[in-house]
Amino acid sequence: MHSPVSSLKSSPLSSFAAAVIAALLALTILLPVVRTSVTATASLVVEVAREHQASLLAADVWTLTCVGLAGFAAQLVDGSLGMGYGLTSSSVLVAAGLKPATASASVHLAQVGTTLASGLAHRRAGNVDEASLKKVAPPGAMGALAGAALLSYTPAATARLLSATLLFGLGAIVALRFYRIAPRRAEAAGAPSATVLRLIGLLGGFVDSTGGGGWGPIATSGLLAGSSLPPCRVVGTTSASEFFVTVAAVAGFCATHAGGGGGHGARLDLLAVLLLGGVSAAPLAPRLVTCARPRMLGVLIGGFIMLTNSKTLLHAAGAGESVRSCCQAALLAAWLAALASVRRHADDEEAPAGKAGPQD
Repeated sequence: MHSPVSSLKSSPLSSFAAAVIAALLALTILLPVVRTSVTATASLVVEVAREHQASLLAADVWTLTCVGLAGFAAQLVDGSLGMGYGLTSSSVLVAAGLKPATASASVHLAQVGTTLASGLAHRRAGNVDEASLKKVAPPGAMGALAGAALLSYTPAATARLLSATLLFGLGAIVALRFYRIAPRRAEAAGAPSATVLRLIGLLGGFVDSTGGGGWGPIATSGLLAGSSLPPCRVVGTTSASEFFVTVAAVAGFCATHAGGGGGHGARLDLLAVLLLGGVSAAPLAPRLVTCARPRMLGVLIGGFIMLTNSKTLLHAAGAGESVRSCCQAALLAAWLAALASVRRHADDEEAPAGKAGPQD
């Protein structure tokens, strides 16, 4: 039996798809050309909205543009891997200077719409395993409620460090998981037990709330531990259950905010652009499942999350500017080397297949 990664189809468009995702992720940080083209329109929207609620719109046009493109790119990745939207979006928001609770609340509110659409699409396609869904979703919702309550009552400095640590660790898990997995490794027989699934749900929901993302990597990895579910049903079950986890996290943030839990309400401007970016990418995401290389995308998103959150961790460790620059440069070099290695191995695997054909 083929592994989950090899079971997902690839095509000659895979290299192009991976390049598109890499470009989109890079655009969330470096967008000098896009800045001039969207300033006029976005400024008008910001000024009109400020007349109604000035306190909600402190972000400038540049930040809104980056957040919107981050949501677009994150949804493309999430649609092909079953993970990445929350982690990528919250990483960008925290790096932009938002409090972790504000970033997490904004991301989860946007995900109510994106996860609902994704879950319904997977259900219509027959990609949802009902038995696993019933075991994972309830404890996931409980963990999300607990994580939202904890994060809303945690001091901003502590929460920022905790969030960056969780996101960096999860990014490393995602990158290593897709880098090290053997493309044609057979899976062990058997599916995760009900107890394991419930533990996966509880941990995934808690981490998802405290880190602004993480349900996908934890739930997908847990469901892939057994061989009873094909990859498409793993992604579908993870996406469908994520809706319930997201709703629970939003309820937790709303309850603590209403009760005076630190005033970490969601930013409506960021919520709007995140939702717009995600919805715009939703029709394109299903195509990536069949034409993109999951290993390449997994290493890509994992390395991006690590690089984005490394600045916060290095600053908390007391590293000087030169040390931070060197460490981030080394991390970037390792990330690019891993991407090149995955690309090279994928090309080597496709070469024999390309040579095979009808003989004269």
